[in-house]
Amino acid sequence: MKRSERLVDMTKYLMERPHKLIPLPFFVKRYGAAKSSISEDLAILKHTLASNQDGILETLAGAAGGVRYIPFWGKSHAQEYLRELVELIEDPQRILAGGFVYLSDILCNPRYLDKIGKLISTRYAYSNIDVVMTIETKGIPLAQVVAQYLNVPFIIARKHSKVTEGASVSVNYISSSLDRVSKMELPTRVLEENSNVLLVDDFMMAGGTLTGMQQLVKEFNSTIAGVCVLCEADFDDVKLIEGHLSLVKIEKVDSEKGNIVAQPGNIVDHTDFNRF
Repeated sequence: MKRSERLVDMTKYLMERPHKLIPLPFFVKRYGAAKSSISEDLAILKHTLASNQDGILETLAGAAGGVRYIPFWGKSHAQEYLRELVELIEDPQRILAGGFVYLSDILCNPRYLDKIGKLISTRYAYSNIDVVMTIETKGIPLAQVVAQYLNVPFIIARKHSKVTEGASVSVNYISSSLDRVSKMELPTRVLEENSNVLLVDDFMMAGGTLTGMQQLVKEFNSTIAGVCVLCEADFDDVKLIEGHLSLVKIEKVDSEKGNIVAQPGNIVDHTDFNRF
């Protein structure tokens, strides 16, 4: 196999298995090439990814070593996409009755979701995440794409139990509207004790739903590794949660004037981009 062919196949193989350590002898056998040639190939890939700030290729020496691909955006890529996302969300046609903002088209569009997932996974690439968690229903595609880039499972908290999922643990929490108590459940089989859990959701008002998920994780004796949302309502002064990250902050929704004011969230400010 020519080097150009090896590089294409190797890139595809690594990108389909993010965060997975691949032993160098695997590639030696796969391509029938010398170890020195494979090392040179990987050096080319590492340099190209770093130059484009589109991923990190880590090599580990020793008998248990190998190579792994870490999906990771550079700061300029992240900032550029957040500006695009803000512009997309500021479209006045997104305003719904009651001052809500329509996001379903973004959450159901693979092109948008892919970039959102890569940006969130960049922030938590080195946080040793064991599982990504969300609550039904709009957070599901978001959790799935983040879990895909982190190469970990994702789990879904339900508002109503399902007999097909067996025994479950439930908690009561104050809803984001702060006017009622709601319940969410998580099957006992889906989350192991001492797991490092990343919470994601599509939209946050006061953060009641996220606090419910935090309580649920604690019931499994597990740890919250982070909390990240696609959008948060920055005009809501009451916040039940602290330390969360967001991609977009919506500062104002004016139904009468047909106006949405948004800005990039704080995810870039809390991401270490000095890894290339």
